[in-house]
Amino acid sequence: MPTKRSQTPPIEPASDAKPKAAERIRRTARELFYREGIRAIGVEEIVTRAGVTKPSLYRSYASKDELAAEYLRDYEVAFWKVFEAGAQIHPDDARAQLMAYFEGLAQRATQAGYRGCGLTNAVVEYPGDEHPARKVAEEHKQKLRERLIELSTAMGAQDPALLANGLLLLLEGTYSSGQLFGPHGPAESLVKVANQLIDASLR
Repeated sequence: MPTKRSQTPPIEPASDAKPKAAERIRRTARELFYREGIRAIGVEEIVTRAGVTKPSLYRSYASKDELAAEYLRDYEVAFWKVFEAGAQIHPDDARAQLMAYFEGLAQRATQAGYRGCGLTNAVVEYPGDEHPARKVAEEHKQKLRERLIELSTAMGAQDPALLANGLLLLLEGTYSSGQLFGPHGPAESLVKVANQLIDASLR
Protein backbone atom coordinates (compact mmCIF):
# COMPACT_ATOMS: atom_id res chain seq x y z
CA MET A 1 0.00 0.00 0.00
CA PRO A 2 1.43 3.45 -0.91
CA THR A 3 2.91 5.45 1.95
CA LYS A 4 1.14 8.58 3.05
CA ARG A 5 2.39 11.84 1.69
CA SER A 6 4.62 13.79 4.06
CA GLN A 7 3.16 17.13 2.97
CA THR A 8 -0.42 18.21 2.68
CA PRO A 9 -1.43 18.22 -1.00
CA PRO A 10 -2.43 21.63 -2.35
CA ILE A 11 -6.12 22.45 -2.31
CA GLU A 12 -7.57 22.35 -5.80
CA PRO A 13 -9.14 25.51 -7.21
CA ALA A 14 -12.89 25.61 -6.77
CA SER A 15 -13.66 26.24 -10.46
CA ASP A 16 -12.77 23.88 -13.31
CA ALA A 17 -10.57 21.61 -11.19
CA LYS A 18 -13.57 19.97 -9.52
CA PRO A 19 -14.74 17.91 -12.51
CA LYS A 20 -11.16 16.94 -13.28
CA ALA A 21 -10.57 15.80 -9.70
CA ALA A 22 -13.86 13.89 -9.69
CA GLU A 23 -12.91 12.11 -12.90
CA ARG A 24 -9.49 11.16 -11.53
CA ILE A 25 -11.13 9.79 -8.40
CA ARG A 26 -13.64 7.82 -10.47
CA ARG A 27 -11.00 6.40 -12.80
CA THR A 28 -8.63 5.48 -9.95
CA ALA A 29 -11.40 3.86 -7.92
CA ARG A 30 -12.52 1.85 -10.94
CA GLU A 31 -9.04 0.48 -11.47
CA LEU A 32 -8.36 -0.30 -7.79
CA PHE A 33 -11.79 -1.69 -6.96
CA TYR A 34 -11.74 -4.06 -9.91
CA ARG A 35 -8.19 -5.29 -9.40
CA GLU A 36 -8.07 -5.45 -5.60
CA GLY A 37 -11.70 -5.57 -4.48
CA ILE A 38 -13.85 -2.83 -2.99
CA ARG A 39 -13.35 -3.70 0.68
CA ALA A 40 -9.57 -3.93 0.31
CA ILE A 41 -9.22 -0.34 -0.89
CA GLY A 42 -9.58 2.61 1.46
CA VAL A 43 -10.31 6.25 0.74
CA GLU A 44 -6.73 7.20 1.65
CA GLU A 45 -5.30 5.00 -1.10
CA ILE A 46 -7.79 6.27 -3.68
CA VAL A 47 -7.03 9.96 -3.09
CA THR A 48 -3.27 9.30 -2.92
CA ARG A 49 -3.26 7.43 -6.22
CA ALA A 50 -5.58 9.98 -7.84
CA GLY A 51 -3.46 12.90 -6.63
CA VAL A 52 -6.35 14.72 -4.96
CA THR A 53 -7.47 15.56 -1.44
CA LYS A 54 -10.07 13.81 0.70
CA PRO A 55 -12.34 16.89 0.59
CA SER A 56 -12.30 16.56 -3.21
CA LEU A 57 -13.62 13.02 -2.91
CA TYR A 58 -16.32 13.91 -0.43
CA ARG A 59 -17.47 16.87 -2.53
CA SER A 60 -18.25 14.43 -5.31
CA TYR A 61 -19.34 11.35 -3.33
CA ALA A 62 -21.08 11.22 0.01
CA SER A 63 -19.10 8.16 1.07
CA LYS A 64 -16.87 5.35 -0.16
CA ASP A 65 -20.02 3.23 -0.44
CA GLU A 66 -21.51 5.69 -2.93
CA LEU A 67 -18.24 5.78 -4.86
CA ALA A 68 -18.35 1.98 -5.03
CA ALA A 69 -21.91 2.10 -6.35
CA GLU A 70 -20.86 4.64 -8.98
CA TYR A 71 -17.96 2.39 -10.00
CA LEU A 72 -20.42 -0.44 -10.60
CA ARG A 73 -22.77 1.80 -12.59
CA ASP A 74 -19.84 2.66 -14.85
CA TYR A 75 -18.92 -1.02 -15.02
CA GLU A 76 -22.48 -1.91 -16.02
CA VAL A 77 -22.50 0.63 -18.86
CA ALA A 78 -19.25 -0.85 -20.18
CA PHE A 79 -20.63 -4.38 -19.79
CA TRP A 80 -23.71 -3.71 -21.90
CA LYS A 81 -21.66 -2.13 -24.66
CA VAL A 82 -19.63 -5.33 -24.94
CA PHE A 83 -22.58 -7.67 -24.44
CA GLU A 84 -24.73 -5.99 -27.11
CA ALA A 85 -21.91 -5.42 -29.62
CA GLY A 86 -22.90 -8.59 -31.48
CA ALA A 87 -26.33 -7.11 -32.27
CA GLN A 88 -24.72 -4.63 -34.68
CA ILE A 89 -22.90 -7.41 -36.54
CA HIS A 90 -25.74 -9.98 -36.44
CA PRO A 91 -28.96 -7.91 -36.14
CA ASP A 92 -31.25 -10.79 -37.11
CA ASP A 93 -29.45 -13.68 -35.42
CA ALA A 94 -29.91 -13.85 -31.66
CA ARG A 95 -27.66 -16.86 -31.32
CA ALA A 96 -24.79 -15.22 -33.18
CA GLN A 97 -25.23 -12.09 -31.05
CA LEU A 98 -24.93 -14.08 -27.85
CA MET A 99 -22.06 -16.22 -29.05
CA ALA A 100 -20.07 -13.13 -30.01
CA TYR A 101 -20.06 -12.21 -26.32
CA PHE A 102 -19.31 -15.76 -25.20
CA GLU A 103 -16.36 -16.00 -27.58
CA GLY A 104 -14.89 -12.75 -26.30
CA LEU A 105 -15.45 -13.78 -22.69
CA ALA A 106 -13.72 -17.13 -23.24
CA GLN A 107 -10.66 -15.26 -24.51
CA ARG A 108 -10.63 -12.78 -21.63
CA ALA A 109 -11.25 -15.40 -18.94
CA THR A 110 -8.26 -17.49 -20.02
CA GLN A 111 -5.81 -14.58 -19.78
CA ALA A 112 -3.44 -14.23 -16.85
CA GLY A 113 -4.65 -11.71 -14.29
CA TYR A 114 -8.34 -12.04 -15.20
CA ARG A 115 -10.50 -10.70 -12.37
CA GLY A 116 -13.95 -11.82 -13.46
CA CYS A 117 -17.05 -9.64 -13.42
CA GLY A 118 -16.86 -6.61 -11.14
CA LEU A 119 -20.59 -6.84 -10.46
CA THR A 120 -20.40 -10.50 -9.48
CA ASN A 121 -17.40 -9.78 -7.28
CA ALA A 122 -19.36 -7.03 -5.50
CA VAL A 123 -22.20 -9.45 -4.68
CA VAL A 124 -19.66 -11.78 -3.04
CA GLU A 125 -18.04 -8.92 -1.12
CA TYR A 126 -21.35 -7.57 0.21
CA PRO A 127 -23.70 -10.39 1.21
CA GLY A 128 -26.18 -7.99 2.86
CA ASP A 129 -29.05 -6.52 0.85
CA GLU A 130 -28.69 -2.88 1.85
CA HIS A 131 -25.26 -1.89 0.58
CA PRO A 132 -25.49 0.52 -2.40
CA ALA A 133 -22.95 -1.52 -4.40
CA ARG A 134 -24.89 -4.73 -3.77
CA LYS A 135 -28.11 -3.10 -5.00
CA VAL A 136 -26.50 -2.00 -8.28
CA ALA A 137 -25.10 -5.50 -8.83
CA GLU A 138 -28.39 -7.24 -8.04
CA GLU A 139 -30.36 -5.01 -10.40
CA HIS A 140 -27.84 -5.65 -13.15
CA LYS A 141 -27.99 -9.42 -12.77
CA GLN A 142 -31.79 -9.32 -12.96
CA LYS A 143 -31.55 -7.31 -16.20
CA LEU A 144 -29.01 -9.77 -17.58
CA ARG A 145 -31.27 -12.71 -16.82
CA GLU A 146 -34.19 -10.95 -18.53
CA ARG A 147 -32.03 -10.22 -21.58
CA LEU A 148 -30.97 -13.85 -21.77
CA ILE A 149 -34.62 -14.91 -21.72
CA GLU A 150 -35.29 -12.51 -24.62
CA LEU A 151 -32.42 -13.96 -26.62
CA SER A 152 -33.47 -17.52 -25.78
CA THR A 153 -36.98 -16.76 -26.97
CA ALA A 154 -35.63 -15.29 -30.21
CA MET A 155 -33.53 -18.42 -30.72
CA GLY A 156 -36.67 -20.56 -30.56
CA ALA A 157 -35.93 -22.38 -27.31
CA GLN A 158 -38.67 -24.73 -26.11
CA ASP A 159 -38.28 -23.31 -22.59
CA PRO A 160 -36.61 -19.88 -22.87
CA ALA A 161 -36.40 -19.34 -19.11
CA LEU A 162 -34.68 -22.69 -18.61
CA LEU A 163 -32.14 -22.00 -21.36
CA ALA A 164 -31.53 -18.51 -19.97
CA ASN A 165 -30.87 -19.95 -16.53
CA GLY A 166 -28.37 -22.41 -17.97
CA LEU A 167 -26.59 -19.69 -19.94
CA LEU A 168 -26.46 -17.46 -16.87
CA LEU A 169 -24.94 -20.29 -14.85
CA LEU A 170 -22.31 -20.70 -17.57
CA LEU A 171 -21.51 -17.00 -17.48
CA GLU A 172 -21.23 -16.81 -13.70
CA GLY A 173 -19.15 -19.99 -13.63
CA THR A 174 -16.80 -18.49 -16.19
CA TYR A 175 -16.43 -15.25 -14.23
CA SER A 176 -15.34 -17.27 -11.19
CA SER A 177 -13.38 -20.15 -12.73
CA GLY A 178 -11.41 -17.79 -14.96
CA GLN A 179 -9.88 -16.27 -11.83
CA LEU A 180 -8.96 -19.70 -10.48
CA PHE A 181 -7.63 -21.60 -13.49
CA GLY A 182 -6.47 -19.02 -16.03
CA PRO A 183 -5.18 -20.41 -19.35
CA HIS A 184 -6.46 -23.91 -20.24
CA GLY A 185 -9.10 -23.76 -17.51
CA PRO A 186 -12.85 -24.51 -17.82
CA ALA A 187 -13.45 -21.16 -19.55
CA GLU A 188 -11.68 -22.61 -22.57
CA SER A 189 -14.75 -24.82 -23.10
CA LEU A 190 -17.33 -22.04 -22.66
CA VAL A 191 -18.28 -21.64 -26.31
CA LYS A 192 -18.55 -25.38 -26.97
CA VAL A 193 -20.67 -26.00 -23.87
CA ALA A 194 -22.92 -23.02 -24.61
CA ASN A 195 -23.54 -24.26 -28.16
CA GLN A 196 -24.38 -27.73 -26.90
CA LEU A 197 -26.79 -26.26 -24.35
CA ILE A 198 -28.50 -24.15 -27.00
CA ASP A 199 -28.73 -27.08 -29.42
CA ALA A 200 -30.33 -29.25 -26.75
CA SER A 201 -32.90 -26.54 -25.97
CA LEU A 202 -34.05 -26.32 -29.59
CA ARG A 203 -34.97 -30.00 -29.99
